[in-house]
Amino acid sequence: MSMQTDVQASVPLTSTGQFTNQAPTALTRARVKAVYMVPSATAGSVIFKDGGSGGTTVMTLNTVASATQPTYLIFPGEGVLFSTNIHGTVANVTSVTIFYG
Repeated sequence: MSMQTDVQASVPLTSTGQFTNQAPTALTRARVKAVYMVPSATAGSVIFKDGGSGGTTVMTLNTVASATQPTYLIFPGEGVLFSTNIHGTVANVTSVTIFYG
């Protein structure tokens, strides 16, 4: 079994929408390996969906109420699989960047 090592970073998402690559083109099937979130002064969240805004919720990540305390999360194994695309619904989050492969 080989490990996947071609990890890339998305364009930072600053409002609800599809995550894109640096081209920017909407991401399709991918595994999210890590997330970097910059919160606002109010606690917030990012809801990750597979299949667009009406798709299946895969995970919800909450942030602290601190504009000076970014959050960096690394996911175990091969990451979290999104079969179709990666949509983020953001609330009280300045930006969120995903690292994917």
